[in-house]
Amino acid sequence: MVDGTVTAVSRDEIHRFSKTPQDAITLVAGMGVAGDAHAGTLVQHRSRVRRNPNQPNLRQVHLIHQELLDEARAAGHDVGPGGLGENILTGGLDLLALPTGTLLRIGDAVLRLTGLRNPCRQINDFSAGLLKVVVARADGRASSSDVALGPTGGAESVDGVGIVRKAGVMAVVEFGGEVRPGMPIAVELPAGPHEALVPV
Repeated sequence: MVDGTVTAVSRDEIHRFSKTPQDAITLVAGMGVAGDAHAGTLVQHRSRVRRNPNQPNLRQVHLIHQELLDEARAAGHDVGPGGLGENILTGGLDLLALPTGTLLRIGDAVLRLTGLRNPCRQINDFSAGLLKVVVARADGRASSSDVALGPTGGAESVDGVGIVRKAGVMAVVEFGGEVRPGMPIAVELPAGPHEALVPV
């Protein structure tokens, strides 16, 4: 069963906000994307390394749904594949609704979802005002207020109300393989009860 499609793949050997689109990426079991700065068994994101460099890397692969980029462009932001730092851009798949532990099968590769990306101020550095696109009030009401950031820089609330984080999901690689645009994505849900994705 096909639940979605890979629309683009990206990686970058250097720690930068955006990643460079590629013809293909190679996923390595237990590590992440070969040649990507965030690959490794231990945490690689610089803010998390500063806090505790011995944490397991639950953010080996970053996935974003194409529909978020469409929404951002409709709001006037020039953002394309890899622009928000994702490794895999998906189409036709509601990534944010999937529970923790969901398996995504792409060819021979298998990813296990670990949590949400917590949008941070770097998104506004990339394109002023974009943070308001990738963070929404949980009650669905529109707001012109700025997103409140927590002590580690991640989004916490809007108008004092809880939020929905739309900046994608994080995963670890269970089985490696090559991933290219156009490949189908099959979803395998974990045994219940399901747990909603939370920031990792």
